[in-house]
Amino acid sequence: MKTSNPALSANTFRLPYAGAGESMTISGAVNKTGILLVCAVLTAAWSWNRFTVSPETAGLPLMIGLVGGLIVALVTIFKKEWAPVTAPLYALLEGLVLGSVSAMYEARFHGIAIQAVGLTFGTLFGLLVAYRAGVIRVTEKFKLGVIAATGGIAIFYLAQFVLGFFGVHFAAINGSGALGIGFSVAVVLVAALNLVLDFAFIETGARSGAPKYMEWYAAFGLMVTLVWLYLEILRLLSKINSRN
Repeated sequence: MKTSNPALSANTFRLPYAGAGESMTISGAVNKTGILLVCAVLTAAWSWNRFTVSPETAGLPLMIGLVGGLIVALVTIFKKEWAPVTAPLYALLEGLVLGSVSAMYEARFHGIAIQAVGLTFGTLFGLLVAYRAGVIRVTEKFKLGVIAATGGIAIFYLAQFVLGFFGVHFAAINGSGALGIGFSVAVVLVAALNLVLDFAFIETGARSGAPKYMEWYAAFGLMVTLVWLYLEILRLLSKINSRN
């Protein structure tokens, strides 16, 4: 099964796992995801408090989280067996990012952070229920559509980053106008649909008898999507609030 989540690539569960010992379970992956969320909340609370007390020093935790999180994520993707250690470390580093960014938005729009948290977890549980009930079916067309849309968004963000060095900016898309809000809604939708692919992929791993450490890796992959979804929801809410 393919997924647009780079942490859960098409080859993740293709290894021969016969005789690999205790196998991965869905409940185990869920429990590991809960642990990662707690790790992220702990460092997010610390970085939030640091921004509140001393905003001028909040940049350091943010940079450590961004750079460190990227490095640890790449290590985890290429060394899946290290996931029991690297996945919690990734969550701790991403918590620094989430706390700092959330505090920055909160300083401008009071209450926006808790709204984003609520919408993120509401989306997660809503899609999980719909997936388990069979309301959403992960067909080949569905997978290809989500993968193509995610790839297009990634290419656009990369192009926007590079063109920014040459003074080229996409004001309409990044602004709070109808086009900007519409774009953010579309990105949030695509990020949310990636959760469905992650659910299906984790289920495939459990059925294939993947080794126990893959529970940590599966939780890591789900965290990658949740972090993206939260940040995009935060950005969408900021655009909406800017119109008021």
